[in-house]
Amino acid sequence: VQLQASGGGLVQAGASLRLSCTASGHTSSGYAMAWFRQAPGKDREFVAAVDWVGDYKSYADFVEGRFTISRDSAKNMIYLQMSSLKPEDTALYYCARGNARNPTRSKWNYWGQGTLVTVSS
Repeated sequence: VQLQASGGGLVQAGASLRLSCTASGHTSSGYAMAWFRQAPGKDREFVAAVDWVGDYKSYADFVEGRFTISRDSAKNMIYLQMSSLKPEDTALYYCARGNARNPTRSKWNYWGQGTLVTVSS
């Protein structure tokens, strides 16, 4: 499984971005998918996850309603729509595929290379 994240960039605080992640090599349908991020000097942290059909979604507390995760299983893609971005959202954002249908039961064993989001104040 290869995961390719894209859509990052340099934006000002308050702006929006949509990240995309394409899965190839093996279908991502049937598995939970997630976004994680890693800021400079910090550990990787969970951002959001979605179950295999796109019904169940979970978010980190810091999202505070600003991000929306979605998936298009027919295209083997997931998305992270981010709005009201803050400088503290600056990080390398990774997509990941789980080994179960439900994110709460998944271990994240496939990772993309990350896309950089930089939010200036």
